Amino acid sequence: MSKLEEKIAGYVAEAKKLNLSLDEKLIAAVAKGLGPSIYNADAETIASSDKAELDRVKSNFLVKKLGLTDGPGLDAAIEEVIDQIGKSNRNKYRAIVYALLVKKLKKESVYA
Repeated sequence: MSKLEEKIAGYVAEAKKLNLSLDEKLIAAVAKGLGPSIYNADAETIASSDKAELDRVKSNFLVKKLGLTDGPGLDAAIEEVIDQIGKSNRNKYRAIVYALLVKKLKKESVYA
């Protein structure tokens, strides 16, 4: 099993543990799109208490990658996804957060 496959399997297991209805293919596509960042412990997770981090998620992923228009709706979507994973959950994996955002904002076509 490659390192990428191991990471994807871990994300899928975490999503199942949290009862998140995420498609394994979507998680795999998002993880692949994140490139080498998933192998860096700090970059692999999202610090939801850090406003600058959430702003980066919004500008770099939602606006640049998914092509969405910046607005309060994006902040609300991020907040909802963080709540879904659990604010106290230390393992807010970027791949899972991004996959949830893609699904929530109906942008699966970007990873099709």
